[in-house]
This record gives sequence, structure tokens and C-alpha cells, in this order.
Amino acid sequence: MTQQLDSSQLLSMLDSSKLLVVCGSGGVGKTTMSAALGALAATHLHKKVLVLTVDPARRLADALGLQAIGNAVVQVDAKAFNEAGVVPQGQLFAAMIDTKASWDDLIHRHAPTPAIAQRVLANALYTNLTERFVHSHDYIAMERLYDVYQSGAYDLVVVDTPPSRNALDVLDAPKRMRDFFDSRLLQLLTTPAQSRVVSLMSKPFFQVADRILGARFLSSITEFFTLFRTMEKGFVERANKVESVLRNTETRFAVVTTLEVAPAFEAEYLLTELQSRSFSLAALIANRVLPLSLANQTSAALANDRSLVGPEMLQAAAAAAGLPAPSTAQCERVLATLWRAAQDVVAASAVEQSRLDKLSHSCSKSGANVLTAQYVSGEITDMKGIVALGESLSGR
Repeated sequence: MTQQLDSSQLLSMLDSSKLLVVCGSGGVGKTTMSAALGALAATHLHKKVLVLTVDPARRLADALGLQAIGNAVVQVDAKAFNEAGVVPQGQLFAAMIDTKASWDDLIHRHAPTPAIAQRVLANALYTNLTERFVHSHDYIAMERLYDVYQSGAYDLVVVDTPPSRNALDVLDAPKRMRDFFDSRLLQLLTTPAQSRVVSLMSKPFFQVADRILGARFLSSITEFFTLFRTMEKGFVERANKVESVLRNTETRFAVVTTLEVAPAFEAEYLLTELQSRSFSLAALIANRVLPLSLANQTSAALANDRSLVGPEMLQAAAAAAGLPAPSTAQCERVLATLWRAAQDVVAASAVEQSRLDKLSHSCSKSGANVLTAQYVSGEITDMKGIVALGESLSGR
């Protein structure tokens, strides 16, 4: 078991971080938890806090009560905090990455000339890649993270990483970009455009391929990657800088999970990988956990109270309420269902605690805080819920 964590330790972790990268598999409440951590820091610390979400579902906008959220940074009105019953010591801002707009900015930044930038932007393959290629979102997330870090405009940036089958994809994006420029595939695609002799030899092949695959299909691919390769130096240098920021002492990582089988398995893998890559792991957050007090009370009731609750008690309660008295058989069926439900609660809690113990052990070497957020029914859709979630985080 890990030691109990008090609120000062959690706030100290937020206070000492400049970047907090929140990771986890899809569906575990990563976006909401990112907002909760940002709101917690803005409430208790004199900091300008930015929550940067790269979740395409746009749930953060609804949770924070914002009318619109996008590439532009929007400040969360202090009234939203007041309505949640708190007075913020700092300021909270939010933004969600617009993948297409962010890629356009990158092309303009790295293209050697405005004319080449326009040719890339007009290429049909460019549009398909930026809108449909899943890893383009991962890379842009890291680019945007770097931009806000370098700007110095915020004291703390909480980054909600994209949902992914492998939560490490977003962290590997800079390396993949660097490897892409070194790849044999890129060299193969761009060689015809760089060599006149090879171009003459391959021209018949391109003509046949275009007839089979569609008008100028292969030619468009070659043109796009040839133009893209002119930006190699800028992209590679930037990828190296992003990786350096991820390993900065002020950059911390938090893993969010639920205690269901698949998310817990993914979280354990992610904890191991983050530590093996020498990233600074600050916290493991188990979300939607059954309250241990409820399980303990239920277990005690099962042990001590079953003999005290019988059909007569239910019949007496019905009579007191002016309701028709249920039969003894009906009462016994209700009580049997109640006890089975109670047993299920105790069993489910025991399984959760076992998985949480295992996850705690996985991150014990890093000294990461182990936090839990209790299960709440329904979606968190307003600032009151966001603030309450952050305030409810506790250690084991």
C-alpha cells in the first residue's frame, strides 16, 4: 500500500510542473480529469493554467461551459468558478487543437518558399493525410505542446493526449517524424524527381500506374513527398526539440485509468514504458473507483445484519407507509436480490483494490503519487462537476 496523499502533496506536484502530460487509453475520463487538474491548479495556485485538449470529441468545451473552443486559446470566466463555489487564485485557459489549421501553420513555417508551401497545401494527398491519417493528430499534439511551452505565456500546461489504442503513439510522434525522413520509402518516392536519368527511366511506370490507379495518382504522391522533403531540416530539428522538452525536469506525466480489465492492463503497460523511457512519472490516477467505505459497510452488513432483516421487517415498513403488505415469498425474493447485489459490490471492490495494488507496485520505483477518484453516476458536464472532481482526488 502507498502512503496517504494529502492535498498539499498534490498541489506541490502541480506547482512544480510546467508541463503535465495526461495519458491513458480511450474512455477512462482522460479529458475530464485533465480539466479537473487544471481547475485544481487554477483554484489553489497563483498560476496561469492552460488545458490543451487534443481529444476530437470536444467534450472539454461542454464541461467548461464554453461556447466554442479551437486552435485559439479561450479563458474560462471566473464566474464559472464562483458558480462552482470556489474563488480561483489563478486563471484557467483552454484550447483544443485544430489538426488541419495546425498542419497548415507548420507547412508555412518550414517550407523554403511561399510558393512551395502553396503547392503542398494544394496537393490532394496533403488534405487526406492531415484529415484522415491518425498519427498526424499525434504529431500535431506534440508540436502544439512545444509551442505553448516555448511561449512562456503559461505557468502550467496540462496536455490531454489523444485517445489511442496505444497511448504511447503521441509521445513517439516526434521520433516517427524523424525516422520518416530517413526511410527508404521516402527516398524511393522522391528519387525520380531528384534524378533526371531515373525520372526518364521511371516515366513509363508512372504512366501505367496512373492509368490503373487513377489520373495522376502516383504522380501526385511523388510530387507531395518531394515537396515535403524540402522541409526535412525544419521538421527534424523541431522533432528533436520536442523530445528534449518531454524529458525536461519540469515536464511530468500522469496516467489515468479505470480499474476495468482492459484499461488497467493498458495502464500497467504505459507505466512500464514511461519509466523505461526515463520520463518523469508524477501520478497514477484511478478514475471511477467504487468507494472503499461503501464496500466495507456493505461487507459488515452482510456479516452482521442479514439475520436481523427478514420478511416481517419489509411487511411492517409497507404497512407503515400505507402500502399493501407483500407476501412472505415476495419479501424473500427482494431480500435475496438485495443480498446478491451487496455481495457483488464487495466482490467488485475487492477486484478493483487488487488491480490498484498491482498498478501501485508498477509505479512504486518512480515515487509517483497514486490517486483515486470515486465513481460518480452520469457525465460531468459543468464547471461545478469539474471542480468537485479535482477536489475529490485522494491518495491511498
